[in-house]
Amino acid sequence: MKGHPGYQGDDLDFVVSILNSVGSPYVKLLFDIYHVQIMHGDLIRRLEQTKDLLSHIHTAGVPGRCELNDAQEINYPAVMRKLLDIGYTGYVGHEFIPTGDPFKGLQQAIAVCDV
Repeated sequence: MKGHPGYQGDDLDFVVSILNSVGSPYVKLLFDIYHVQIMHGDLIRRLEQTKDLLSHIHTAGVPGRCELNDAQEINYPAVMRKLLDIGYTGYVGHEFIPTGDPFKGLQQAIAVCDV
């Protein structure tokens, strides 16, 4: 799967151009780390690029939209440090599909993202 083909907002650059055109502080970006990694990669640069538009962050492991563990490719501590560096103060929602005990998966996600 490569994002959500056919959805209006399935390309980060396109969505950013719309948000910049609207120019409203009330219209912001839900940055879904899982989808951005699949569609574009280069997460840390893209967080910097969109820092003024961020309103909410979603996480999930790649591949498989699973837990944030050592079997997936995203370096979540580095991503979370970038969010701190750019001054992000909003919420991070864990949106993965558990492959085991969901409570253990959530505890693990919180631990991995607590930088």
